[in-house]
Amino acid sequence: MSMNNIINEPVKEYLPDSEERKSLLEEYKKQSNKKIEIPIIIGGEKILTGDIGHCIAPHNHKKVLASYHKADKETVDKAIKNSLDAWKAWSNTKLEERTTIFRKAAILLAGKWRNKINAATMLNQSKNAHQAEIDAACELIDFFNLNSAFAENINSKQDLISPNDTKNYLEYRPLEGFVFAIAPFNFTSIAGNLPSAPALMGNVSLWKPASSAILACYYLMEMFKEAGLPDGVINFLPGDGNVVGGPILDHPKLAGVHFTGSTRTFNHIWKTIGSKIDNYKSYPRIVGETGGKDFCLAHSSCDEEVLVTAMVRGAFEYQGQKCSAMSRAYIPSTIWPSVEKKLIEQLSTIKVGPPNDFTNFMNAVIDKSAFKSITHYIDYAKSNGDAEIIFGGEYDDSIGYFIEPTIILTSDPKFKTMTEEIFGPVLTIYVYKPENWEETLRLVDTTSDYALTGCIIASEKEVIKETQSKLKHSAGNFYINDKPTGAVVGQQPFGGSRRSGTNDKAGSELNLMRWVSVRTIKENLNPPKDYKYSFLEK
Repeated sequence: MSMNNIINEPVKEYLPDSEERKSLLEEYKKQSNKKIEIPIIIGGEKILTGDIGHCIAPHNHKKVLASYHKADKETVDKAIKNSLDAWKAWSNTKLEERTTIFRKAAILLAGKWRNKINAATMLNQSKNAHQAEIDAACELIDFFNLNSAFAENINSKQDLISPNDTKNYLEYRPLEGFVFAIAPFNFTSIAGNLPSAPALMGNVSLWKPASSAILACYYLMEMFKEAGLPDGVINFLPGDGNVVGGPILDHPKLAGVHFTGSTRTFNHIWKTIGSKIDNYKSYPRIVGETGGKDFCLAHSSCDEEVLVTAMVRGAFEYQGQKCSAMSRAYIPSTIWPSVEKKLIEQLSTIKVGPPNDFTNFMNAVIDKSAFKSITHYIDYAKSNGDAEIIFGGEYDDSIGYFIEPTIILTSDPKFKTMTEEIFGPVLTIYVYKPENWEETLRLVDTTSDYALTGCIIASEKEVIKETQSKLKHSAGNFYINDKPTGAVVGQQPFGGSRRSGTNDKAGSELNLMRWVSVRTIKENLNPPKDYKYSFLEK
């Protein structure tokens, strides 16, 4: 299918009194009032180990949505064996059959499964309807549809020279072994893409969902089955990271790791693979997207309304729990008084609460651990003379893990909250003098070890051009006069470098190429029948 024939999935607006809002809220209520049991799934078999974890609603942490069974070593070993058995048939399945399955999954998610996956994301990950819609529905539909088209484009590429009497061509083989897909809590779309992108290319995946966000992932497994995905192509292994990961990373047939999560965990995985490199049949492909300390650089020529909106949306949508969320901003002193006033005016209108109240712009952070980590940074700023909290700073976990949108103003450009990833609704601002523009560019580039996303807000074209050049390696996704979040599949392939990952660009052919091992085939149509070359003649 030509890429010209594909459009991104339209975003539903869930307007007041609309049928789409009513039906979503009905599903939300239904799931909220029904506790389910989530099994391990291996080769289509649902396995109950009896080692139980719980899916809770972060905005009401006494609400248990589901119990899930945790994998142990025995079930992980069984999943590995089953995956390798499934690989024999799936790796030889024609691309047309594979894309048909994932395009069917897109149709199911756009239709009958949309409310179920969205509501599960709202409940278990505390996302408002808009955030759930653009993530769990639209982005994942786009992954299924566009990845299918990307795969077809990859397999059609045969840009080889074939001289007379020779036929040269490429074969795009799946990897030899299984892929370990490790999902984060914050995006249902990423969680669904991590195992399915390799599977689309003919691989088998062992999928470990984040323990704090299992509900929507389980429903995706059910949806994959309805779409026709053969049993064992994706095996579902909820559980503790070291229990699930240990046997998988030890196995000689580990062919790849598809990861989104913390830099610390990714470093551990990479070191583990490196220490075991002599044990593997193939060099495992390691693909990872990790953290960010994403920036906004404002120039004195900027439109202040654009800047303030980019800051509010970029920093506080989904409680700042996006790898791409704006976490540090650099504002010129000449416009800061006006920007500060506008920013506080906008923030004062934001409501924080549960996702089923559609007037809430923000909801709860994911769990107790995140709540403690984020509020530690807020308390640090409150007690430090180099910073002041100019908005927010309050929090309450008595019912849910709620934190106000918080703005920290610092006089130290290397302040703790300017350099460390917080992953919550906290934005730190450093006000610079316009005459220190060059120095500020260097600060933006060197303050953080990460290089995921960033944005420039400016009206002068030469300033934009200079910033784009001098911050070339500061962000894998760079935005001009826009917030640094909201990458769309097929429009802005996503990923960063430095400590932000391997930059293999999910949402493009670049990522899918990591899940194939290319074979070059030469067919000689007129093979020689004598070993002697012409130069041997006297």
